[in-house]
Amino acid sequence: MDYGTLQKPFLAPPGIVFPIVWTILYILMGISYGILKSNNKNNLEIDFIYYFQLAVNALWSIFFFVFKWRLFSFIWIIILIILVIHMIKLFYEKNKIAGLLQIPYVLWIIFASYLNLAFYILNR
Repeated sequence: MDYGTLQKPFLAPPGIVFPIVWTILYILMGISYGILKSNNKNNLEIDFIYYFQLAVNALWSIFFFVFKWRLFSFIWIIILIILVIHMIKLFYEKNKIAGLLQIPYVLWIIFASYLNLAFYILNR
């Protein structure tokens, strides 16, 4: 990963922040999905969107850090935001707490999209 060598945009946090934030977000994702699963409120659509957004999320890191496709990564993260908003809607319809626990996740990836675009612009 080359985060340390990139020219950083305004508001870019130190690298140590990312593993802490992502750990919290993944715990919240698991709790949310667990609430639905344990109450038999999940269905095929919820299962699909949950696992699909996780895959899209994982691929973003590969596109951004490994392939260094900064502009493509920005487009990819916009797709992720749309998927997560849809996931929040589905979760919220089944259990309000499960949906609300995903708000920090969508806020973080919106912030990450700003960082992604700024990294692209500053490091072309």
